[in-house]
Amino acid sequence: MESLITVLLKPGEGDRIVAGHPWIYHGEILRLTAPVVDGALVQVKDHRQRLLGVGFFNSRSKINVRMLAPERVEVTAGFFEERIRAALAVRQRHLPTATSFRVVNAESDFLSGLIIDKYEDVIVVQISALGMDQRKTMIVAALQKIFSPRIILERSDVASRKFEGLAESSGVLSGELSGPIAVNLNGLKFETDLIGGHKTGMYLDQQVNYQAVSLYAKGGQVLDCFSFLGGFGLHAARAGAAHVHLLDQSDEAIEAAKRNAAVNGLADQCSFNTVNVFDWLKQHTAVKPHERFDLIILDPPSFTRNRASVPDALRGYKEIHLRALKLLKPGGTLASFCCSHHVNAELFLDSLLSAAYDTRHILRRVATYAQSPDHPVIPMIPETEYLKGFAFEKVR
Repeated sequence: MESLITVLLKPGEGDRIVAGHPWIYHGEILRLTAPVVDGALVQVKDHRQRLLGVGFFNSRSKINVRMLAPERVEVTAGFFEERIRAALAVRQRHLPTATSFRVVNAESDFLSGLIIDKYEDVIVVQISALGMDQRKTMIVAALQKIFSPRIILERSDVASRKFEGLAESSGVLSGELSGPIAVNLNGLKFETDLIGGHKTGMYLDQQVNYQAVSLYAKGGQVLDCFSFLGGFGLHAARAGAAHVHLLDQSDEAIEAAKRNAAVNGLADQCSFNTVNVFDWLKQHTAVKPHERFDLIILDPPSFTRNRASVPDALRGYKEIHLRALKLLKPGGTLASFCCSHHVNAELFLDSLLSAAYDTRHILRRVATYAQSPDHPVIPMIPETEYLKGFAFEKVR
């Protein structure tokens, strides 16, 4: 095993690393035993010279070291194969029938800066850290061996790469991709643009919640706000909703949702509207009688990019909750989600309950939601927990 340069931490800074958090910031480092090339593997010790593990070093990032293991390891294609197989086993255990899911969720799977998504027989890789980027060939070799995929695609077009000194990078790494692919979620097909779609193509973190929320749809009038490709709305239609109305501001998303409804034989139960959801809700609550729905689903994109924007985000969440509650029938269900790490569950819940108070409604909580199990939460890494949701029944 190669000799590694040592990163020594200041007194007291090793506790968080021992507990499992993988990030070491510049201000936590006491000294280096020698100059280090950015992207190199280093060993980390506390101020008493006790080994804490190994990780990738990058002086250009605020996160100077991203830990990989609590012991010395050799980072080879075999290392990545072992880690990816271990992550895959978690998904196979918790989502045994899924054919599309997140295989590796960065810090959640102890591979900081690496996301791997499986869309049927296509693998999409997203890399946001220098050490991982330098070992892309090893990662691809491991993926070829494990999955033998038809295509491996890179979608490293995330702004966070600039903080690692990296330019955005996208393209086909192996195979040939021509046009959208059909992704199967819970037995429904969704047309997905893996080149230009959101994230690595679509949102996989709601896969379990799509099915769970649809339990409240049977026989009812359903409103799916921020519908994107129709995940919640089409699951509700399949579950027996009398009618589902889908809203999204993206014309491309609405057109794709229409095609998805048709492919799944659900078009007759659905209607669609390309519109700013805030404007639509405001318009439809401005006049009486209000339209009434048995199930309203709110799954907006993140309203926050940083902690400074949290107050504005909370006002946005309260606004859509106020409007939705006015459109909800007594006995109806509101399912609402927040995907921002910066807005915790308590703050999000308060925005909903404050809206209920202002509209003089009493709510009964019937379900609590989290991200699907292919996006695991490691409690000692708070950044791994971001998606939260609640379902409330309007008592009166």
